[in-house]
Amino acid sequence: MKLLSVVLLVLAPVLTSCTKIVRPVDCSDIYQQDKTRPSGVYTIYPIGSTSAVQVYCDMQSEGGQWTVFQRRMDGSVNFYRPWDQYKMGFGIAAGEYWLGLENIHQLTRQRKYELLVDMEDFDGNKVFARYSSFSVESECDGYALHVSGFKNGGAGDSLTYHNKKKFSTFDKDQDTHSTDNCARKYLGGFWYQSCHQANPNGVYLWGAEKKHSGIGVNWLHYKGHNYSLKSISMKIRPVK
Repeated sequence: MKLLSVVLLVLAPVLTSCTKIVRPVDCSDIYQQDKTRPSGVYTIYPIGSTSAVQVYCDMQSEGGQWTVFQRRMDGSVNFYRPWDQYKMGFGIAAGEYWLGLENIHQLTRQRKYELLVDMEDFDGNKVFARYSSFSVESECDGYALHVSGFKNGGAGDSLTYHNKKKFSTFDKDQDTHSTDNCARKYLGGFWYQSCHQANPNGVYLWGAEKKHSGIGVNWLHYKGHNYSLKSISMKIRPVK
């Protein structure tokens, strides 16, 4: 009996080495592994085994399985940041964060994704905008945005204006404005044109803010440039 135990102990690494390790690429993979898992923070691997990153998975909204790549909720994280931080990501998945342009690109080059943008004002009103197609190009292409197929959930369409635009930060101006650096002028980082109808990464303010038009967490077709939202989150899932 002792000999058998020793043999099993020696062979244990061999016996377990063929076990397939499942590394979820996004929150839909996590959902498929266990459909009872609640919304919360999980680890995904957008680029392979060495790319572990924490994200918030929304397992409830519109059928769940959403990988949240941007979230504002309380102003605890500064979003006025340089290019390298928008590229790699910042914040914490349990609160406010940005997943990182490279991660978003890697996700959307592997699968076809749809986008859901949830938002709430300071009176507790909740609305959304949904897009049937969403992807982000590589850094060589300026992490350009591709978004289409708008479906209104009360928010209106403030993102199509930014379609095919490159991402801009205060230290990397890739917008199409002839004179202004939109990221610097509106204190955020986004796919600015000249300049924005949506500024989800702007300064976290509190509701109506006429003195600081356009620099807040804005969604033009919902509350205009003079209202900064209480919360907004941008999330993707594979198209079925």
